[in-house]
Amino acid sequence: MPAFPHRSRTVSTAYEFKPHERPLLPGSPATPEHPLGRRIGYFAVGTLLGLTGGLNNGLLIANLPQIQGSLGLTPVEGGWLTAINAMTSVCMGMLLIKFRQQFGLQRFTRVFLSAFLCLNLFQLFVHDFATQLAVRGAAGLVGSALTTLSFMYIMQSLPASMRLSGMIIGFGSSSVALPLARVISPLLLADGHIQNLFFFELGLTLAALASVGLLRLPPSERIQAFERIDFLTFGLFAPGMALLCAVLVQGRIQWWSTHWLGYAVAAAIPLIGIALLIEHHRANPLLNTRWMRNRNIVRFAIVAASLRILLSEQSFGSVGLLSVVGMGNDQLVTLNLVVVLASIAGICVSLATLNPKELILPVVISVALIGLGAWMDSHADNLTRPANLYLSQALIAFAALFFLGPMIMIGVFRALARGPSHIISFSAVFGISQTMGGLVGSAFLGSFQIVREKFHASQLMQSLTLADPQVAARIRQLGGAYAQAIGDPVRQQAQGAGLLAQQVTREANILAYNDVFLLVAVLSAVLTVWLGSRWLYLKARGINPLAEDMAAVQRMRQAT
Repeated sequence: MPAFPHRSRTVSTAYEFKPHERPLLPGSPATPEHPLGRRIGYFAVGTLLGLTGGLNNGLLIANLPQIQGSLGLTPVEGGWLTAINAMTSVCMGMLLIKFRQQFGLQRFTRVFLSAFLCLNLFQLFVHDFATQLAVRGAAGLVGSALTTLSFMYIMQSLPASMRLSGMIIGFGSSSVALPLARVISPLLLADGHIQNLFFFELGLTLAALASVGLLRLPPSERIQAFERIDFLTFGLFAPGMALLCAVLVQGRIQWWSTHWLGYAVAAAIPLIGIALLIEHHRANPLLNTRWMRNRNIVRFAIVAASLRILLSEQSFGSVGLLSVVGMGNDQLVTLNLVVVLASIAGICVSLATLNPKELILPVVISVALIGLGAWMDSHADNLTRPANLYLSQALIAFAALFFLGPMIMIGVFRALARGPSHIISFSAVFGISQTMGGLVGSAFLGSFQIVREKFHASQLMQSLTLADPQVAARIRQLGGAYAQAIGDPVRQQAQGAGLLAQQVTREANILAYNDVFLLVAVLSAVLTVWLGSRWLYLKARGINPLAEDMAAVQRMRQAT
């Protein structure tokens, strides 16, 4: 059993690693053979890290109204909490890779978890908007780091032939965290104290820090990774992406006509453009723009972002619909448990059916399942309850994780085939497509829902007049509920008219959400036809689009 040195600058001294055990990339741990007990430990720690990273954001999303109410925040301030989490996570993947390569895994782990632990302790005693901004910003950064550590730990638990599955499970465990957060949140807030949520986040961070301290990863090779110009690129690119995140989150809240949103977009475009221009002319770029503009990579990014946009049907659409009909987190526990189980099933089936020669078909199936689930939801009414959405949401949750394996494998092979340095570019492309796709989905579908709600409310109100006997009778019936408290018939009628207006607004919102679901179904059908036709074309000609990339990766492994 190898003894791993903790402070070695290279893979060396205590144990001589065999060629096939050495790290494939600098900054990645070696992969020696482990006894069964240690493998189980690595898998457990990896799963814990993935869930911790995902729950930091999931608990925020699931409990944002409660956090706003407890701290006295406005909807705009609540939006900034969501925005800053995305701002810090969207670009950190590419920088964290170089941090690991230069400073090593152990410092990488200790620095980020220890800093987040301090912020979690601080928020227990200081309850204000600025503290929450700092904590949620750090959570976005730490979430990216924990997801990386998660799949590195899980890879250690798997045989060599299945190590790529560790990356899929790591990303998957982070994705499962959002519905899991909705399952456990009612229990955490049963007594109405938001402090319980902060204690739980602190406990997760302590558990993660303790677990990585007790069971460390094998050592990694360290190289001089950072160049001075990297910080210039990041200093331009990251603020540009952060501005876009702010626009996408606040656009729906403050509405798109707000002046500063236009200024933010106008500033973001040159920042990102100059950063990419600098990278394009570098000999050793942080972002390989020539590889990123390859049509296969562009297609990969479009499909990955499109899937994340469509999956907003679940994170925004179904939750919003049920809130309109009066369902809170307490009533959604069983539905979210179904979503968790379906997500786990999606990971398992994806791993069991993963075939490097057949990676497009699972993506086609996933898009079709999302469209089917959205179409099933588009028939909702004011009697719709969580039980009516079990099947449709299970289909969407299954699809959300079923496509993950093939997409990751496509991206990794295309990056490694061009050299290990391209992994940073892949991390940027995949991370940005997922984060920005989710924000675009919520912003687009949310804005569409608002517009359609105004349209339906206008249509419904036009058809309601006091000259209609049924309308007049309905107002009298609703006003009659106040008869014992209000004796004046005129005031009773006014109260009845107000209640009728509330019912009209509710019905308009339900019709608007049905429009959202139908739109997602239509977009899914279009994407299914596009991807399906490409799959049929490649299948008919016997073409494996990854054949050359897989051969290049195999030659690289043999050379090492």
